[in-house]
Amino acid sequence: MMPTPHEFVLGGVYMPPMLVAAFFGLLATVGSVKLINRFRLANYFSHPAVVFLALVVIYTIIIGTFFIGA
Repeated sequence: MMPTPHEFVLGGVYMPPMLVAAFFGLLATVGSVKLINRFRLANYFSHPAVVFLALVVIYTIIIGTFFIGA
């Protein structure tokens, strides 16, 4: 079992693990939304901005739980 990181260091700046998970969640969401828009699936959503926000939350939780361990 890997120990849970308390912070990440990037150039002398300490960042909390959930900030890193949120950043990667945002990147994953942008990629997913580009695919959704490319295949024109966004037409089936009544509020695409709410779907974007929901995907950010879902990806952040998944990345934070399974990859970062936050």
